[in-house]
Amino acid sequence: MNKKLKSYIYLLLCLIIFLAHFNKADNVSASESSYIILSHYYKSMNIGDKLYLGAYTSTGKLPSFKSSNTKIVSVDRYGIVKAKKSGTAAVTAKIKNSTASCVITVKPTVIKLNTNEISIEHNQSFRLNAHTSNGASVKWKTGKKSIASVDNNGNIVGQKPGTTTVTASADGCQAVCKVTVKKPEITINKESLSLWRTQKENLTVTVSSGISPKWRSSRSSVASVDDNGCVTANKNGTAVITATVDGVSVKCKVVVIKPDITLTPSNLILRTGERKKIVARVSSGNTPEFKSSNSNIAAVSSTGCVTGIEKGTAYITVSEDGSKAKCKVQVM
Repeated sequence: MNKKLKSYIYLLLCLIIFLAHFNKADNVSASESSYIILSHYYKSMNIGDKLYLGAYTSTGKLPSFKSSNTKIVSVDRYGIVKAKKSGTAAVTAKIKNSTASCVITVKPTVIKLNTNEISIEHNQSFRLNAHTSNGASVKWKTGKKSIASVDNNGNIVGQKPGTTTVTASADGCQAVCKVTVKKPEITINKESLSLWRTQKENLTVTVSSGISPKWRSSRSSVASVDDNGCVTANKNGTAVITATVDGVSVKCKVVVIKPDITLTPSNLILRTGERKKIVARVSSGNTPEFKSSNSNIAAVSSTGCVTGIEKGTAYITVSEDGSKAKCKVQVM
């Protein structure tokens, strides 16, 4: 039934009652026959709704209106009722010696979410949608911003692994979604490396959340690593390179190999003032260091050229990253 038809029926009813009133016996006093007829005696409303409570009085005067609980419903002097909070209250219309009431039930706002539980990763987003029974706007709030944030449109973004809740609120009612930010899955391209001193190697990791890892070396003096996972061998020994994202780590063991050194010749005989070269072959390919045990007898250059200074015996030591080889030099 449309609104216009309802209004016509209501007016017709009022007219019939009005005519019936004037057909009563003359000996009935006005005070005994006064009455109020309301357009509604029971009504269910949503929060925020408005209702015109029509009132026909036998006196023809506008009644006064009053709400039994203004926190639930309010009413103005013209009978305009507004639902404010869920609950039940009565709106009473009153003339001099007659009253009539309408019991109004204000329904709580129902909030429905598109899901009540989600699982995402760090930096991953999810749109949480909320529908309210009365079309009221929703306010969003997260329990722990450090774990998951939410904006005014319900867009959730994972911040770090953990669990929290995102709450949608409207008209004092709430709906809650549990949010789990998962730990990422990480894989590394190599779990072990063998390098010579000064060699470099790039390590790469695959992270399910797409977050860049933090790199760390257990012994930077042996093997260091930069922010991009490039490992540099610094000296003989063992170190562990670790890549970490949100508390999840993968490791690579790095061994910096001690090189092998061979000398040609391994024994050298020189006359005073004579020069000969020692050829050093280093498995790492690095340039070794040459040193004489007695430069007054035999001097050596940085390239391995030995010069006899005076008669006697000396030893030329060739070293590289902890490995050593000696050549005995006799100056005649």
